[in-house]
Amino acid sequence: MGRSKNKKTQKFVKRKFAAVKKIIHPKDMRIKSNQEKAAKQAQAKEEKKVRKFTKVPTAMFFQYNTQLGPPYRVIIDTNFVNFAIRNKIDLTKGMMDCLYAKCIPCVTDCVIAELEKMGSQYRVALRLLRDPSVERLPCMHKGTYADNCIVERIERHKCYIVATCDRDLKRRIRKVPGVPIMYISQHRFSIERMPDDFGAPKQG
Repeated sequence: MGRSKNKKTQKFVKRKFAAVKKIIHPKDMRIKSNQEKAAKQAQAKEEKKVRKFTKVPTAMFFQYNTQLGPPYRVIIDTNFVNFAIRNKIDLTKGMMDCLYAKCIPCVTDCVIAELEKMGSQYRVALRLLRDPSVERLPCMHKGTYADNCIVERIERHKCYIVATCDRDLKRRIRKVPGVPIMYISQHRFSIERMPDDFGAPKQG
């Protein structure tokens, strides 16, 4: 008897569940009206977003920087001075030999502060940069990290060439259009991204 009752209840349960129909939730994304609402909401969000466009400097003529011209103003990085001393290259003479024109070496307060922190080993570099022939560029920001200062300066003013041997800084400068990079190669100064019209030596 017990077995027959169990069979009857199983049949009853099966029938009961078979009778229930699946209902889609009204907020289900498979419904076309919900899909349309979601698309409209996404479009409204995109329209509300503030889009920033980088302003192209007036000095830029396509990829050429019209503000560059002799006398060239060259911002010197910390490691560039140290490599120049190791290779026994005079800063002003090496720059003039590279660009075939008058050059004004410039140094920011950050670079001087970095060299002062490095200790007495870099006193020769400090003496070179404190020379009256090197133009001092004052910094108005907090901290003494020179890379950020140099990148911000060349983004605002396109009249500089940056002298550096730092790979990370070079990568950041290459993203700024119209700013040439001076570096040391084969015991002499070389230039990168300099138009031929401005007297840069052709590499070959």
